[in-house]
Amino acid sequence: MESGLSFSAADLAQTRFAVSPMWEVVTSYRVLVGRPDSVPHRRWAAQVRPRIARAGLDQGWLAALVPAQGYLADFLNPTPSGPFPTLDDELDAVRRTPAEQVRNDLGALAKEGDVDAKLRLLRDDPPAALRKVVDEIETYWELALAPYWARIQQVLEADVFHRARQVAEHGSARVLSELHETVRWDDGTLRLVRRHCLLSRDQAGSGLLLVPSVFAWPRVLTRSVHPDPPQLAYPARGFGTVWEPRSADASAAVAAVLGRSRTLLLTELDTPASTTQLAAHCGLSAAGVSQHLIALRNAGLVTAHRSGRSVLYARTAVADQLLNP
Repeated sequence: MESGLSFSAADLAQTRFAVSPMWEVVTSYRVLVGRPDSVPHRRWAAQVRPRIARAGLDQGWLAALVPAQGYLADFLNPTPSGPFPTLDDELDAVRRTPAEQVRNDLGALAKEGDVDAKLRLLRDDPPAALRKVVDEIETYWELALAPYWARIQQVLEADVFHRARQVAEHGSARVLSELHETVRWDDGTLRLVRRHCLLSRDQAGSGLLLVPSVFAWPRVLTRSVHPDPPQLAYPARGFGTVWEPRSADASAAVAAVLGRSRTLLLTELDTPASTTQLAAHCGLSAAGVSQHLIALRNAGLVTAHRSGRSVLYARTAVADQLLNP
């Protein structure tokens, strides 16, 4: 099935890129529930899936709104106001979704499967239910994405900057043709060959919003909700490198400044871990690890994220640059 999005000069002028935390929420959740053996994300999924199950998020609001296949609720992906919105920005927009749009999205979901009790509550009282949806998304973010966000964000922003440079050097038509194998530019129309993803000016406003995603692979996803511009989420360049272990080439030089123990902890945090895990892997006392992590966190080299009764620590982009110059 092929759909086409026609472009006027004004539409091209309003075409832009954005990095969207909420697109990463819905695409990553779909990886967990729909592609358990997805090769590019297997390492991430193996770490995250047990946390999600323990928190009951495999059977919550996201499970109802983001099925493994087909349509997902459009209101989860509001139009970003700028190129780099924060999660709070987008959750505020989700929270303020008009009741009519919520019910329209639920109607589309109902065509593809049963409507459970949560969705009936969302239909009957959208404002109250949306607050619960947002609360669950915040929990999901902290467990599944926040510990890895520095890496994810780096790849997404690099994609935007690369394609913006390509637009300047070669024009929009070439960039639009290179987004994905199912997308092509043809005489003023962006054509998309995808059974479940449609783009049409009849269903959306002017322009086009292009959203790189680490988790969208191997497909593209779309959102067409009038009067918003249509959105196209596509696999970001280099998405497969996000989970690759990173060698600490500069560890000796960093150790001369930070000390051996703190450098060892940073190297170990190639994968987010708790104080207990770090102590066991590094041969240090839990109290010593805790003190070092406080210092590293104060220096902006690690972040902390609540996971049930424990706290996961993760390297920041600054620490990655120190260890991998």
